[in-house]
Amino acid sequence: MSKKIIIKTPEQIEGIKASSILAAKTLETVAPFVKTGVTTKYLNDICNQFMRDNKAIPATLGYRGYPAETCISVNDVICHGIPGPYVLRDGDILNIDVTTILNGYYGDTSKMYTVGQVSEYAQKLIDVTKESLAIGIGQCKAGNRIGFIGNAIDKYISAFGYAVVYEFCGHGVGIKFHEEPEVGHCRTEDLGPEMVPGMTFTIEPMINAGKARAKVDKKDKWTARTIDGKLSAQFEHTICITTSSPLVLTDINNEFPIPASIFNHNI
Repeated sequence: MSKKIIIKTPEQIEGIKASSILAAKTLETVAPFVKTGVTTKYLNDICNQFMRDNKAIPATLGYRGYPAETCISVNDVICHGIPGPYVLRDGDILNIDVTTILNGYYGDTSKMYTVGQVSEYAQKLIDVTKESLAIGIGQCKAGNRIGFIGNAIDKYISAFGYAVVYEFCGHGVGIKFHEEPEVGHCRTEDLGPEMVPGMTFTIEPMINAGKARAKVDKKDKWTARTIDGKLSAQFEHTICITTSSPLVLTDINNEFPIPASIFNHNI
């Protein structure tokens, strides 16, 4: 196991859990406002106000120069979409990504939203992406290795003809915004460090309907789009490894229950 991985104490885990719950509640709060005619900046401002009203700081603002309190990625934007004047239209899909700092602890989560009536094509991508996160979480058991997560995700989504974005990954989180280990979402022979109780990290598969690669906007240096203009989807949760089932710290609605049968040491 890498010496750089921070194994959290029970007290730290409680702090990370509180921040994670607030991050999840932020996404829950903004949901009713995701509709045609509103701008992505408007959604960002709602998230920002909720975080600050609850004594948290948005981690993205100012991080390596990032200019907003959330990332909002619409349609072919894979990640790091900067909220702005874009007006949501019927059929759009979007990911809202928030990271809270509450009492010095970080909670990181994102989810997909739909605007009006979306195509079956778009909804299928969203559904498969969400399930791929569940499958990744199912590998989170003490004794498994980090690489099991990406191998399981890649195996699942490839059956649908989709592609895993390999240029971005999940990461350790909790004491810092980005910690070790890196958590890849695609197939790898390097299985990486062993999962042990007290590890906290994100799983955040970014799944493209077309090619896997991303292109970053040359002007804003942040917005990452699919290279072929096809749709992309992403879901993210913060996970804590325990001696038994993983804790999905940002899953406040129990959308990702982990049955014992899902664990697989042979991916």
